[in-house]
Amino acid sequence: MADFPITERNRIVRVPGRARYDETTIHSILDEGRVCHVAFADADGPVVVPMFYARRGSELLVHGANKGRITSLLESGATVSIAVTLLDGLVLARSAFHHSMNYRSVVLFGRGRRITDSDEIAEAVGVITDKVAPGRAADCRFPNAQELKATAILAVEIESASAKVRSGGPVDEPEDVTLPHWAGVVPMSVAFGEPLSDEHVTPGSELPGYLDPFRNR
Repeated sequence: MADFPITERNRIVRVPGRARYDETTIHSILDEGRVCHVAFADADGPVVVPMFYARRGSELLVHGANKGRITSLLESGATVSIAVTLLDGLVLARSAFHHSMNYRSVVLFGRGRRITDSDEIAEAVGVITDKVAPGRAADCRFPNAQELKATAILAVEIESASAKVRSGGPVDEPEDVTLPHWAGVVPMSVAFGEPLSDEHVTPGSELPGYLDPFRNR
């Protein structure tokens, strides 16, 4: 895959050795994440909105209320910035200054559009639903006309992006390594619990197979 061009907008200045501009790294972080933060400016100043999303090729798909502020902004074609962060560990150093976290993050820039073609809407709904749980789109009711009328499906083309990745242990000053303080990494990960059937599921019914990956994590 290609790299995103490095510009003044996406260039990582602080600790540039952690920067990644290749699509493989950026797409993998986006695919693993589930919540993005969409940043934009309106008449009242800067705004950041957390949203569920799914990636489709070089676009991020989101959905919102038909007449919501974020819908109006994205369908206007305005440029937005979107961030996704995955935390992998707490990094505890011997000095307060060198405490950190292990993480993988992406910041991207792009312009949005509203999806209006019925076939593309159906595809986008499937992609978003399968992001919740792969295989779920085939195991639930498709939105009806009233639900689709109340919902806007939006796509943001990834025009520019960069990732930043930190891994490994603390980086203490040489004079601090003999201090009597514990130092190291506390790993972090997303953990899913055993699926809980609601009261309307037939007792004794087997869980759908597409939930097995969640149960085995």
